[in-house]
Amino acid sequence: MTRNRFHACATCVNFQAEKLGGKMKYHCRRLGYETKSHYQFACWDPKEHVKKLMAKKTT
Repeated sequence: MTRNRFHACATCVNFQAEKLGGKMKYHCRRLGYETKSHYQFACWDPKEHVKKLMAKKTT
């Protein structure tokens, strides 16, 4: 399997970042728990601009 350099939580439509108490909190809306921007899960659904970058890279 080839590694996808775009595949990370931060590029997923379900990734949510918010500042709480002066600290950044990262949360996956689909999975329902805290995550980190560089984590990777099989449920990854890339944001639209990431899909365009991936398409551009392959052509």
